Amino acid sequence: MYFGRAGLYRFDAPANQYGVLYVAADLHGAFIETFGRRLGFRLLLMQDFAVRRLSRVTQSRPLRLVDLTGPGLSRIGADSRLTTGDYDLSQRWALALHEHPDRPDGLLYRSRHDPSRLCAAIFDRAAGALTATSLGSLADAGNAVLLADLLDTYEYALIYP
Repeated sequence: MYFGRAGLYRFDAPANQYGVLYVAADLHGAFIETFGRRLGFRLLLMQDFAVRRLSRVTQSRPLRLVDLTGPGLSRIGADSRLTTGDYDLSQRWALALHEHPDRPDGLLYRSRHDPSRLCAAIFDRAAGALTATSLGSLADAGNAVLLADLLDTYEYALIYP
């Protein structure tokens, strides 16, 4: 599991104060959040799948996530710009929520690229409660049906080198 500190992504700590693990509730969410970042680009290389691994992340205890998927936004005085707008704003909010006295484990939000999918930004303070199990890569023959479904769902084409 990788708890990034690069400050490049939506809920990263603005000055590397903590690490963040980004996960999705399902494989479709993970796929579109990873490969859908380049808007309008509909071609994917098989080699891109070979270098990435699918993992199932499980928890040993319930995670306490700030729910940013609906009324939770209003409750904290925010709106959808927090989950779809400027990263600087999102990172400042994430830092404030990370530092809140309730010490949440992370943030629950809707995928920017497919709002029907749920994602979470998990703070590194929850690392001890998580376990990752490898499911191989989308390039593995055993995941061919899954890859075909993902490509079909999001209308991507696959290029073999």
